[in-house]
Amino acid sequence: MASIAASSISMQPRHALATTRASGLKLASFVNQERNNLSFRLRPVPARLRISCAAKPETVDKVCEIARKQLALSSDEPVTGASKFSDLGADSLDAVEIVMGIEEEFGVTIKEDNAQNITTVQDAADLIEKLCRAK
Repeated sequence: MASIAASSISMQPRHALATTRASGLKLASFVNQERNNLSFRLRPVPARLRISCAAKPETVDKVCEIARKQLALSSDEPVTGASKFSDLGADSLDAVEIVMGIEEEFGVTIKEDNAQNITTVQDAADLIEKLCRAK
């Protein structure tokens, strides 16, 4: 998940009604005719844009089951989208076999450079969604 936020700077002369604000990367200038007693106040600005590219829950569940089967994990062992394959005990051969199981289950082909970027169950599910959309 990615989010973007910015900060604002307000510049107000003490004895004037004019206010000038600079937000994000925009530049602003102001004129203080009295040329004295400026006060500066920083205020946080709430996030306005939030981008989420999460895979469907059923895709995550299928990847969890593939990992559980390949790694011979018991049903008591928690496997979630945040689970790292290395934390589940997967070595490089297991990782290759998990990718092969994913390809077979979902009917997709995962290139080697994409496979190397998969570290969690969620990474794998997101990649599957992306590949299925591209079909």
